[in-house]
Amino acid sequence: MVTQEQRRRQLAREKFLRQQQRRTSARRKARMRNAAIASVLGVILIGSVALYTTGVVLGDDDDSKTNASAEVTPSASAPSKAPDPCEKPAEGKVKTQTWKKEPAMTVDKSAKYTMKLATTCGDIDLALKADAAPHTVNSFDFLAGKGFFDHTPCHRLTTNGIYVLQCGDPTGQGNGGPGYNIPDENLKDKSLKDNTYPAGTVAMANTGQPDSGGSQFFLVYQDSPLPPSYTPFGTISDKGMAVLKKIAEAGESTGQGDGAPNATVVIDKATVTKS
Repeated sequence: MVTQEQRRRQLAREKFLRQQQRRTSARRKARMRNAAIASVLGVILIGSVALYTTGVVLGDDDDSKTNASAEVTPSASAPSKAPDPCEKPAEGKVKTQTWKKEPAMTVDKSAKYTMKLATTCGDIDLALKADAAPHTVNSFDFLAGKGFFDHTPCHRLTTNGIYVLQCGDPTGQGNGGPGYNIPDENLKDKSLKDNTYPAGTVAMANTGQPDSGGSQFFLVYQDSPLPPSYTPFGTISDKGMAVLKKIAEAGESTGQGDGAPNATVVIDKATVTKS
């Protein structure tokens, strides 16, 4: 016959065994949960690296917008923001007009053309190469005359690997344009040596496909390794280079070398002059 003491010990043993089983089950579930979380984090990390490394194209289409959004994801510790070296933008609205085809050629290839970007950070003067890139210069002359660039932000600053400020998108998101495309030009310019766009170059952005330029362009403030796939159509004045370096020193929003500039860079007025 089982005594009361033996029964008490049996019940205690059974209770202990149930506790052990619950603890073992809990540990097993925790290991499975942690493994699942680690797996998901690994996929996210790999995907993030892939998105970051594919965002090299200086683009002006929907794909470049997607890349830009991936690239500007803040890091765990938000970068400290440098003081804004620029003024407030002039009053006015961005124009949204677009055109179905490239404007008729009216540029004089034997004349000299300059473009003045009156920005919130200072004037950036460009000497345009009408003889080497007539379609590009003709398009900029047309768009500037329509006020297309006025009040538009320069939406992208790259400070790592390549060193450029990208402008010319009326949406400010990296996927806007005039509604038409212009052909690639001057890709064998003698200044493009060893797959490098030298400091002081102004060139067209594109989608990565031939003849896909629109209105977006980039200003090179430091020698940048790039394949000769972007129409070089002008050079930047010394004064303009000083403005660009001021913008670059303020940094960009992600702290990772590619994002929106911290400086409030807006083109108040763009003017093309023939001489």
